[in-house]
Amino acid sequence: MAVVELYTDGAARGNPGRGGYGAILKWGAHEKEMSAGYKLTTNNRMELLAVIIGLEALTRDGCEVEVYSDSKYVVDAVKLGWVFGWQKKGFKDKANPDLWVRFLQVYKKHKVRMNWIRGHNDHPYNERCDVLATTAADGGNLLTDTGYLALQISSKGKS
Repeated sequence: MAVVELYTDGAARGNPGRGGYGAILKWGAHEKEMSAGYKLTTNNRMELLAVIIGLEALTRDGCEVEVYSDSKYVVDAVKLGWVFGWQKKGFKDKANPDLWVRFLQVYKKHKVRMNWIRGHNDHPYNERCDVLATTAADGGNLLTDTGYLALQISSKGKS
């Protein structure tokens, strides 16, 4: 079975602000683009969501996936094993626990390797993902990032 390549990017207009993600799945000659925009979110949430959406789009379990992201937050959290330590501690005091739980659910279904690539460095797939993410953030029919809103409400209750 061929290796699936997943290119991702996230964007936010303000942080928090309007945001979007872009992802491209590439398998041989086949490519699939995915994107969506949100009313209020953060850049890190969109970076992570792009990876999640790409992995969730795979129709078979056990795929070998090379993920390419310009997000050190996402790549390092996985490559350096931080997210697994966060999981053991119930994501206590960590950002985006809802998305990290969702990521780990889909991550364990595949053989995933995370690769960091420099953003805005003329890599054609990274540049295309950036266009998908920013276009989604700037578009109409923006979705509500219910996870972000729930985190904001729960953090105000702790103050």
